[in-house]
Amino acid sequence: MEAFQLMSAKPILTLTVNPALDVSTSTGRVISGHKLRCGTSRLDPGGGGVNVSRVIQRLGGQTLAIHTAGGPTGEAYRRLIEAEHIPSLVVPIHGSTRQNFTVDETATEKQFRFVLEGPELTEAEWRACLSVVAESIPVGGYVVASGSLPPGVPEDFYARIARLARKGGAHCIVDTSGAALAQALAEGVFLVKPSRRELGEHVNAALDSEQSQIEAASALIADGSAEYVALTLGEAGAMLATKSGVIRLPVPSVQVLSTVGAGDSFLGALVLRLAQGHPIEVAFRAAVAAGSATAMTPATELCHRRDVERLEAELSARAL
Repeated sequence: MEAFQLMSAKPILTLTVNPALDVSTSTGRVISGHKLRCGTSRLDPGGGGVNVSRVIQRLGGQTLAIHTAGGPTGEAYRRLIEAEHIPSLVVPIHGSTRQNFTVDETATEKQFRFVLEGPELTEAEWRACLSVVAESIPVGGYVVASGSLPPGVPEDFYARIARLARKGGAHCIVDTSGAALAQALAEGVFLVKPSRRELGEHVNAALDSEQSQIEAASALIADGSAEYVALTLGEAGAMLATKSGVIRLPVPSVQVLSTVGAGDSFLGALVLRLAQGHPIEVAFRAAVAAGSATAMTPATELCHRRDVERLEAELSARAL
């Protein structure tokens, strides 16, 4: 097993322009018109880039996390980040940081996720995000731009981040959807991590067959949109498209409790392995292990290092 270890690694910067204070709880049944008594609640600092940073730290690495924060929820968010000792740079905003809600229905084991839009950013605020990133580009390292864009932020925001990263000598990794994804791909990035649904929306196709998935992912490599495409497929595993071809991995057999944060965990392990100098195939295996390990945890909890390393060993043995 190639376990995660503390070792010299290229620097990693993550950007979360639309973070969320994740609130999770449980109730017997979700019924309209009734007062629903809930169980114990949990608060986590969520959002794509921040979750990537949290996973990397859990796996023995380190990042610089840039994120916006505003209002009372933003203050609570900042305290949670500080409690996890994640190095960060905060871009203050006037609006209040959004909240997301996850409710587990214990009677049916269904999960309900409520994702709020987020505060509208002024031009000065989103330009401040660009400035902080430009001043913090890790030369020779990785810039991970992940998550949705809040109202007020232009669709080409991640494309601008990609340009800044390229100019600063860093690799840009993007995990988003819709127009923001399309603009980033038009600019060209090092790696993109869409889900099957997100890539399907981008190419306007269902991608319900392995061949269609291979063709869609490979097309992004061929036209220069990305050097690597890591396509997540839920229960069907994941696919990695490179200039050399396509490889696919199934998910390990685990008891799934919640898929919240699985994609961010996938990406966190992937970029950490790359930053440590491991081949892309090894990084991809670690990514699948981390995504599966997060699915084993309840609500908005992220993966644990011991689970990632165990699942990675299983995947490695399976590949031999």
